Amino acid sequence: MRALKVDDENLRNQRDVVKEEVRVNVMNQPYGGFPWLDLPPVAFRNWANAHNFYGDFADLDAADLADVQAFFKTYYVPNNAVLLILGDAKASEGLSLAQKYFGDIPAGAPPPFADSKEPPQKEERRGEVEEKFGTLPAMAIGYTVPERRTADWCAMALLDQALHGGRAGRMYRDLVLEKQIAVEADGGIDDIFGYNGPTQMVTRILHKSEYSGEKTLAAFDAVIREIQENGVSEEELEQIKVKWRSDYYSTLEGGRGGMPRYGLMHLLACFTLFDNQPQLVNSILDGFLAVKPEEIQSVARKYLRPENRAIVFRAPSKSSAKEAA
Repeated sequence: MRALKVDDENLRNQRDVVKEEVRVNVMNQPYGGFPWLDLPPVAFRNWANAHNFYGDFADLDAADLADVQAFFKTYYVPNNAVLLILGDAKASEGLSLAQKYFGDIPAGAPPPFADSKEPPQKEERRGEVEEKFGTLPAMAIGYTVPERRTADWCAMALLDQALHGGRAGRMYRDLVLEKQIAVEADGGIDDIFGYNGPTQMVTRILHKSEYSGEKTLAAFDAVIREIQENGVSEEELEQIKVKWRSDYYSTLEGGRGGMPRYGLMHLLACFTLFDNQPQLVNSILDGFLAVKPEEIQSVARKYLRPENRAIVFRAPSKSSAKEAA
């Protein structure tokens, strides 16, 4: 944050690293980037939400040293950062160290941020993508979810758990175990606490070749329709809440990438950046645990509508289909 050490050579090296990451993890993998790269361009109309966040290779090549330096000076400033200190440290010690290492770094101008608002969606949106390596057809269905920290948001999170709660979730149980149309059916809202703009609850389905995309979609719609018409019972909702609470506490304790308690750090950062209330980490569960069965049914009817969704069909290429045959 104090100074960016970058020159043309290491910028070129880092650009090549990003390209190689995309090639290895996305372009040359079966179902690579599906659906998190394929669905947003179909679902959204605002470029801020719809673009490939890796950047096309042409965009990466177009960025020069001046672009990188300008971005750094604009966004990598103390007034656009949250500093977290976790571990066996006293508050006074942490604040002293923060002042020592960051206190004399000058604040920048308030950084500009893109407007992420989406125009109202009035129709179902569809797209198609070719699958070059996998042999099974796939689809992803995404519904735009409520604004964060609303009552509908809490109910939607538990509805998501009812639909995508692993092997016990309705999608997997119905499409994979009972109807045996799909070999995989999973999904959900990705990082429900870590977004502050339009996002989706996404179901990802890999289905058997003998079932068409439309027939698989009809089976998916039957699962949605059942919960819209009959909701969830008190008993099912109570089990969902127990799982939700358990998962939340596991997140607080969990590590990632060699960093202990990464989950706590991540949530503190989200609640500080988006809400300026890091203490929400202690109370955010209350809204979810207060959800009633009729609220689950209500948000299913309100948000899980065709005109509020986008669908991407990913069909195997002719060579993949021939190999499978």
